[in-house]
Amino acid sequence: MTSSKEKPEGLEPYYLPSGEEIKVFERCHEKNLAVMLKGPTGCGKTRFVEHMAWRLNRPLITISCHDDLSASDLVGRFLIRHDGTEWQDGPLTRAVREGAICYLDEVVEARQDTIVVLHPLTDYRRILPIDKTGESIEAEPGFQLVISYNPGYQRMLKDLKPSTRQRFVALDFDFPPKEREIAIVEREGQCDYATSQALVSLGHRLRALQDRGLAEVPSTRLLIAAARLIASGIPVRQACYVAVVSPLSDDMAMVGAMKDLVDATFV
Repeated sequence: MTSSKEKPEGLEPYYLPSGEEIKVFERCHEKNLAVMLKGPTGCGKTRFVEHMAWRLNRPLITISCHDDLSASDLVGRFLIRHDGTEWQDGPLTRAVREGAICYLDEVVEARQDTIVVLHPLTDYRRILPIDKTGESIEAEPGFQLVISYNPGYQRMLKDLKPSTRQRFVALDFDFPPKEREIAIVEREGQCDYATSQALVSLGHRLRALQDRGLAEVPSTRLLIAAARLIASGIPVRQACYVAVVSPLSDDMAMVGAMKDLVDATFV
């Protein structure tokens, strides 16, 4: 698990909305409703949360979930010191105490028995029971629980239980429409419009390979990485290979097919 606490200070995290997701999230925050973000890897879910934390002027605590994540990793544990034991809050407990937005990224990676600890925070109670200390902490004003996951995990039999899903307001995310994605790649990749347009066209072509065995389609994040390399002077085809093609697959036939699409895009 990795966790980070960020104060929403400084420049606004860039986010280009595709619908009413900002308005819905603001209303959820106002009404103490937990939010679930659903969408493919690299489509902007994490950036959206960062943007909303800045917009709402709330601290943000991010937790990257994995299959070894335990309830103690979230809530906290006693640490042994030379002079006894000391309780140390976990990131979820800190968020509850501080009134922060707590973001669990790729929550389906965590074990189901770990996710259950979130339930009392997602309804009218807004409490976090800590069995080891006997505390029952009421969430401070401003606390909000946000989770995200990639629905593609359902193909690998990883999903949330219905009893968990129904505790969240769900916002659906996807890769942006072509012109919006070009604008994002141009700005975030610090490259010219023509390069951004070509990279987004490549992304659309590669995404069509999903039905031909490509396990994960190229995200906007990968296109931005390629754009940054190109803007720094790396040759286009090399940038596309190292930033887009190679991260997506080790299968030689699939890699060859993707290279052909790169060549067809950048003639």
